Amino acid sequence: MRDHLTPREFSGALGDIGTLVPILISLTIQGSASLTSSLFFGGLWNILTGFFYGIPMCVQPMKSIAAIALTNKFTPGELAGAGLGVSAIVFFLGVSRLLWLVTRFVPIPVVKGLQLGTCFQLCKKGISLIKTNASFWGDSAIWSDNLWWACSSFLLVLFVYERRRVPVALLIFCLGVVFALAQTGSHQQFDQVHPGAHFVHVVVPSSEEFRDGFLSAGLGQLPLTLLNSVVALAALSRELFPGYDPSLTHITMSIGVMNLVGCLFGSMPFCHGSGGLAGQYFFGARTELSLYFLGTIKILVGIVFGESLLVILKWFPSSFLGVMLFMASIELGLVARNFTLHEHNERRRRHDFVVLLCTAAALVGFSHDGLGFVVGMVTGLVFWILRRYGPSDELPALALLSSEGDEHPSVSAGSKPGTAHDSRLADSYATGDSSLLGAKLTQSCA
Repeated sequence: MRDHLTPREFSGALGDIGTLVPILISLTIQGSASLTSSLFFGGLWNILTGFFYGIPMCVQPMKSIAAIALTNKFTPGELAGAGLGVSAIVFFLGVSRLLWLVTRFVPIPVVKGLQLGTCFQLCKKGISLIKTNASFWGDSAIWSDNLWWACSSFLLVLFVYERRRVPVALLIFCLGVVFALAQTGSHQQFDQVHPGAHFVHVVVPSSEEFRDGFLSAGLGQLPLTLLNSVVALAALSRELFPGYDPSLTHITMSIGVMNLVGCLFGSMPFCHGSGGLAGQYFFGARTELSLYFLGTIKILVGIVFGESLLVILKWFPSSFLGVMLFMASIELGLVARNFTLHEHNERRRRHDFVVLLCTAAALVGFSHDGLGFVVGMVTGLVFWILRRYGPSDELPALALLSSEGDEHPSVSAGSKPGTAHDSRLADSYATGDSSLLGAKLTQSCA
């Protein structure tokens, strides 16, 4: 722990606040969730997650439930019902290992397509935050939150992109806190902040609230949780931390426990997610220390300030949050570049790339992870049938130079067009065996 106690870890802990803060503020203002409970349990899950996994495994809001809750103005009972229902199903799928049977047949391009689609969605949300106060000047410009600050923070992140030791997220966050405190003071709202001991309260949804919350919001969250918070998260963890192989069962069980406990005390539903992990990794988090730091801050702030903290949080510059969310999303999209295991088989690479694009495009177009997953799986299945039962692709013109006749200098002695030698060359292209094909292309170019 002493070796990794650096400002970079503290900076990485703040890599996902672009998602957390806007949702937390919106649900609290509406009265759907308790700020005290969300901060306390969110911090507790951060600490326990870091202790259990040993990597900066993020804890983030269930975004689909939050969006529907804000649209339909959920009561605390309905929000709790949605979180409890989803978590119970996810917990069961993990314990029974049914999820493992499903993910065993999910191709890598589909997983990468889900990550790429999530990247585009989060980028869009980040830009939406930036556009909240989209002014350079004029009467509508706010001195602490405008496009000047958005551009400046974006350029700052780019200039230190290759210098990951610079705690850029920590710098931006501290500046945002200063601006929020200044705005709170200028509007004479510090008297609404009440430091002291704040406690959580039990929320037990009625049968009607549980039914309405689960059917209207929980069902839509279920595929997002299973695909992005479990399948894509496990794949991203293996790529960012070589040698680390998280258990799908453990991830689903932790998501279930987080909400089966927290939602009963008014906390907003939490899960893990590939976007949050990518964000924390991008801004410097490499160990569980970042989660210990973030969790401790959440618990202390939640207990000391409670709901009154909302007075300050609502002044935090959305331009800073948008830039941080946007750049964290780019880190998630970068993992999609390793979309195939068949680098030397051009036909297979082309098929895998089409599967990736179809998955990502469907996810973004329909704004639904489940539909993106289905489109990707169907596309992959069709290509698998074509490769297995359909005709093989023809060789490129360069590879067929040897079939033009005996006079071609690239034809070796004893090898005639249409002989077994050319047959083996065609088979090597169709099956991805590049050894014979590479040798033939080299001879042709010579």
